[in-house]
Amino acid sequence: MTKPSFEIADFGVTKYGEKARKFTLRGAGGVILEVSDYGGKVVRLFTPDRDGAMKDVVVGFDSPAGWDDGDPYWGCIIGRYGNRIGGGRFTLNGAAYQLPALNNAPGGIGCNLHGGARGWNAYVWVAEPFVKGDDVGVVFTHVSPDGDEGFPGRVEVKVTYTLTAANVWRVDYEAVPDKDTPINITQHVYFNFKGESGGTIEDHVMTIDADSVTPTDRGQIPTGEIRRVDGTPFDFRAGMRIGERINEPDEQLEIGKGYDHNWVLTKGVMAGGPGGLIRAAEVTCPLNGRAVEVWTTEPCLQVYTANWASYDQTAKGGEHLSFRCGIALETQHAPDSPNKPDWPTTIVCAGATYRSTTEFRFGVR
Repeated sequence: MTKPSFEIADFGVTKYGEKARKFTLRGAGGVILEVSDYGGKVVRLFTPDRDGAMKDVVVGFDSPAGWDDGDPYWGCIIGRYGNRIGGGRFTLNGAAYQLPALNNAPGGIGCNLHGGARGWNAYVWVAEPFVKGDDVGVVFTHVSPDGDEGFPGRVEVKVTYTLTAANVWRVDYEAVPDKDTPINITQHVYFNFKGESGGTIEDHVMTIDADSVTPTDRGQIPTGEIRRVDGTPFDFRAGMRIGERINEPDEQLEIGKGYDHNWVLTKGVMAGGPGGLIRAAEVTCPLNGRAVEVWTTEPCLQVYTANWASYDQTAKGGEHLSFRCGIALETQHAPDSPNKPDWPTTIVCAGATYRSTTEFRFGVR
């Protein structure tokens, strides 16, 4: 075990004229995590394979310019509301709110996606690195003003990244609004355990601890149904190659061009479970043994296999990305929850504290 440490370097200037920095976190267990204060973006993440060889296993860019040129949300903090709100509309305390509805899937009517035109992913946050015992990390803080992207209330938010000696990357979220408002924060990191230029993740094996999904309409807004996965391409309970059934003739796969769906975690509160930190998923690369388990306090998991990303961008090291080059495992409440009163609420009351934790536990199989 090595001594945990961090280094700080310049990371360039964003299109908004804000100077960004990069923090290299060296964990006591060997994992190395490079993150930026520009939206909490994960720039690089090095993990060992079964032979001990280290490789960067996340998709991203070498500078802010990559994200600024049509941000695909690689590795970002997503807020104030992760995922979609149908039509960009919701009603709260008798008042109707219209948010920017810029994302329009084929056949859809538009929606608010990942917080709007300039979500929390597109700001430079205040960042304070730390070493505490065997842990190393960064505390990110940000203030979202009242009316930000149409949402009510001023929100003070803190996101803490911690890299532990057990090769766990823990993400702790806290947010306090001064008005009732929807809050649904997540991390949008994309993994490819063959490396960013390793091609598709369809050969990775995935397990999802979920009995149900929330099917969507053609605009990718949940219909309100909670559907069992039995006998469908969405049943990953026993583990399955991601690409094994991804191209089957299934209406939901056609809508998402693959997996871009919300699973209801079996032990999560949406499924009637007790809550607390539960396992959501595991993804393993049989080629080299690299693996991650995702544990969370959230009730749902959005799995996205990079079906809609732009592949004409140049990623790190001058590499061009391939179709389905990564997988995002977004822990969250269900999409469009402000318009689904029977689902666990995403409304945080004025003065209350929103809290959520997700752990990415890296290992070898």
